[in-house]
Amino acid sequence: MKNTALTHVHEALNAKIVPFAGYNMPVSYEGINIEHETVRKGVGVFDVSHMGEFLVTGENALALIQKVTSNDASKLEIGDAQYSCFPNEDGGIVDDLICYRIKENQYLLVVNASNIDKDWNWISKYNTEFKADLKNISDDYSLLAIQGPKAIEAMQSLTSINLAEIPFYKFKIGDFAGVEHAIISATGYTGSGGFEIYVKNEAAESVWNKVFEAGANLGIKPIGLAARDTLRLEMGYCLYGNDINDTTSPIEAGLGWITKFTKDFVNSENLLTQKETGVTRKLVAFELTERGIPRQDYPIVDGEGNVIGIVTSGTMSPSLGKGIGMGYVTKENAKRDTEICIQVRKKAIPAKVVKLPFYKG
Repeated sequence: MKNTALTHVHEALNAKIVPFAGYNMPVSYEGINIEHETVRKGVGVFDVSHMGEFLVTGENALALIQKVTSNDASKLEIGDAQYSCFPNEDGGIVDDLICYRIKENQYLLVVNASNIDKDWNWISKYNTEFKADLKNISDDYSLLAIQGPKAIEAMQSLTSINLAEIPFYKFKIGDFAGVEHAIISATGYTGSGGFEIYVKNEAAESVWNKVFEAGANLGIKPIGLAARDTLRLEMGYCLYGNDINDTTSPIEAGLGWITKFTKDFVNSENLLTQKETGVTRKLVAFELTERGIPRQDYPIVDGEGNVIGIVTSGTMSPSLGKGIGMGYVTKENAKRDTEICIQVRKKAIPAKVVKLPFYKG
């Protein structure tokens, strides 16, 4: 198992460390509910340095990205970020990612930790045609996510950049906590505002300490991956390996908004056909109407007990105090307010299909 540059810091804080995507990662410090509420109401800091980063440079950098991703990266100005995915030849998803336009002919792709090698091989295969300059810098950079409504207040003293002027899915490169060329990005995955900070590994501990010093009077806390999961699920954000994978298409997953058919990309013709003719199943959000906790792989059934789908993500929402989840169901059962049931062991717990996000802060 790999360690991040901050693993020893988490150990000193008595975090519960678990193996995740090949890394020793902090899953919790004080408990999910406390950490979840800290981010919803105050400010918390995640170490997400396990994420992968690929630098794509050269005159064919954009052409390569346009070929392997579903979204239209030609729309990106310098300082823009974009949520996208890598479609595979069979209509599934290799991974989801964020694409940053760093400067002219240079892009940063941030991918999931569990897929770094797979994604690298995937892009490299297509790059034999485009011959862009590819660099896997995943092991060189650390990533801190400073999240919550008090994030700007906690961070502003650490940078000369006006953080309030960085809108969602924009970023700036500049000074932060003594680092000259940090990437400060408004691309958090919690729905409560804040920023993600990319710095070289050797600066990570110093930046972590300065952030906690600056936010001390705001009750800043370290946050583990367990709360990150409940926070993202309350917003209805997909998690690779749960809600999307190699067998789920972006159209089925409700990601048509990042699938742009104004360009040619891997399997675009088949996905366009799928969009035009419809799909047989769809990813939906649901709330339990009785007490219970849905979990991944629980069957979704109709009123007669017929299996109509499967849960991909589920939890007891700390913010809402009820069971929530996402899952794939047949298209006939995907309409909002459709009554369904989640099979929890031998009991079918009533639920209904709802609109995302679950949490509206």
